[in-house]
Amino acid sequence: MATAALLRGATPGRGGPAWRWRLRAAPRCRLAHSSCSPGGDPTAGAAWACFRLDGRTLLRVRGPDAAPFLLGLLTNELPLPSPAAAGAPPAARAGYAHFLNVQGRTLYDVILYGLQEHSEVSGFLLECDSSVQGALQKHLALYRIRRKVTVEPHPELRVWAVLPSSPEACGAASLQERAGAAAILIRDPRTARMGWRLLTQDEGPALVPGGRLGDLWDYHQHRYLQGVPEGVRDLPPGVALPLESNLAFMNGVSFTKGCYIGQELTARTHHMGVIRKRLFPVRFLDPLPTSGITPGATVLTASGQTVGKFRAGQGNVGLALLWSEKIKGPLHIRASEGAQVALAASVPDWWPMVSK
Repeated sequence: MATAALLRGATPGRGGPAWRWRLRAAPRCRLAHSSCSPGGDPTAGAAWACFRLDGRTLLRVRGPDAAPFLLGLLTNELPLPSPAAAGAPPAARAGYAHFLNVQGRTLYDVILYGLQEHSEVSGFLLECDSSVQGALQKHLALYRIRRKVTVEPHPELRVWAVLPSSPEACGAASLQERAGAAAILIRDPRTARMGWRLLTQDEGPALVPGGRLGDLWDYHQHRYLQGVPEGVRDLPPGVALPLESNLAFMNGVSFTKGCYIGQELTARTHHMGVIRKRLFPVRFLDPLPTSGITPGATVLTASGQTVGKFRAGQGNVGLALLWSEKIKGPLHIRASEGAQVALAASVPDWWPMVSK
């Protein structure tokens, strides 16, 4: 039976989004239209929580060769902007992908936003971990060679995540995708559980109907509960393997596109059909030691058998790279202070039913 089928429902309190955001008031909204509060002030009730992601930043890649240049480096197809109808703003497109090294291990995770520079040339914004913006820029420069491509930071826009403040607050279709010079609002391409992405020069809550400023702690708690890795803490450069990091589940890899750096191992693993380890969301069941849990700490079964390693987390939730067939029983970590901390792994209910 599929591992996912065996494990769903095994851990109380998991699966659905972690609602109950801590919210603050925001001005009236301008960017999108909402059906959540018909005929009333959209700020009367918080329909959406907006989280400013200072740990994420943008690089702009543009030029006549931008598309073929990126295709040779990324695991996925490019989100090419759709032609807009006469008089309408250009349609927004976004995609998720990883840059790999030649051994097929993840270097950088990015969300790509397709831009229509003019009638025939497309440009792209690459959202990445702000701590590796310079390293990613150097990585792109290494492979640019003679291509007509410009790579530069794009500090004009800030990155926001937008999540519904409760399951009943608003349907996913209540926001309208938009792409413009001052703001881009688009669904998160990884999974519907991660809501929307907003790139703007302004304060995010001011642009979203019923928007309130959310606490960043809540965003990361929600992300870990959904099993979504983001940035170099969750995906250490040169260490993480893309398929073990659930790249295929998050719409981040194409197995039919042309060649790219690191493709060989990824394609071979996919066609073998066996992925024995994955990043799973975990929840700690015991109080944590004052020093926390060290990244890379070994996860053990009750009998002391190694199941995998803790990757990263926040508070009592996080991610761990675990053997899929060994996560059903009691698990624990021996913390640095000698304490034994129990934890439980879960399978997000948005994952497909698989037997890998």
